[in-house]
Amino acid sequence: MVSEIKTSYSVYNEEVKTRTQGRWLGNLFAPLPTKRYDIVYADPPWHYNGKLQYDRSGVAENNNGWQKPIFVSSACFKYPTIVLEDLMTLPIQFIAKQDCLLFMWTTNPHLAQAIELGTAWGFEYKTVAFVWNKMNHNPGHYTLSYCELCLLFKRGRIPKPRGARNVKQLIEARRNGHSEKPIEVAEGIVKMFPSQSKIELFARDRKPGFDAWGLDILNQDVEQCTQ
Repeated sequence: MVSEIKTSYSVYNEEVKTRTQGRWLGNLFAPLPTKRYDIVYADPPWHYNGKLQYDRSGVAENNNGWQKPIFVSSACFKYPTIVLEDLMTLPIQFIAKQDCLLFMWTTNPHLAQAIELGTAWGFEYKTVAFVWNKMNHNPGHYTLSYCELCLLFKRGRIPKPRGARNVKQLIEARRNGHSEKPIEVAEGIVKMFPSQSKIELFARDRKPGFDAWGLDILNQDVEQCTQ
């Protein structure tokens, strides 16, 4: 009987099953608010179809017989990721005013999906609002990946009155927590639209000038109620 050849995937197969968090929208998140907003700022928890990241410990020649622990990571280990089809069912059009802007974060592999999602939510893609230079690269299949994009979509007209018009597109800030976005972007949006009503979707915390909706916010509210 031929024994199974071990690989980095097979070694961590069971751990992947136990560490992967659920990705079903309906039973995780609270309903959206009934208020309508001028500005929607969103960081969707993109689903990567089980894609894993390894360091050199996941290469056979660097880990003889898989005796050493293998580093393996995936977005779905950190938080529940949601497939595009589920994200598209969020009724964002009911919390957006007739004249509304949507700022949406996307990773480079999800660029086409992000434009599709913004369209499904009732917006028209306009431009790249912010480019985040993380100042630290990730290995890629083609070039080293340094940057993440925050896209801009529009519904109706640009909300008025306008604020600052000199906010820079390029943000250079080092990465902090996994998937945590630089505060400079939220601050830039507030500078551009200081008097408009704003909400952050899939928020990790509450930011000045924004209402917040997301799983982390829901969990924080539950914790505060039980203390």
